[in-house]
Amino acid sequence: MMNFQFDCNASGQWELMLNGERHVGVVAIRAFPVAAPDEAISIVDDHGHELVWITQLADLSEALRTRVRQALSEREFMPLIQKLHGVSSFATPSTWDIETDRGPTQLVLKGEEDIRRLSASVLLVTDTQGVQYLIRDLHLMDRHSRKLLDRFL
Repeated sequence: MMNFQFDCNASGQWELMLNGERHVGVVAIRAFPVAAPDEAISIVDDHGHELVWITQLADLSEALRTRVRQALSEREFMPLIQKLHGVSSFATPSTWDIETDRGPTQLVLKGEEDIRRLSASVLLVTDTQGVQYLIRDLHLMDRHSRKLLDRFL
């Protein structure tokens, strides 16, 4: 187990207590947010200097792991697409009605080149606003969603 404390203060800033020294305004950053979201996490100070390296989130206690995940979620915004309800057109640009881990929304796909295949089952979809959506496992999506996606891949 790693020996540090990580908490959010009354002002909403994250604090790290390491070797008896308190660091205020620290930030948790994933090295590989798509490929390995639970590995290679760094906690850096307000100047970007690394204070703690976390090899695996599983190495932390449950309470500490929860706080690190909370800090990461406050900094990152990459919704996970869970389901495609429909698309306005199979030609681009098209509007997609989707369900994400953050709720239902719509995105506008400018072109097929805005769907990047990161691996056989991982896709990164960028909408016209520059927001990136992740499909973590294409094979786990429902049949209707996969059928719609196949028209764009």
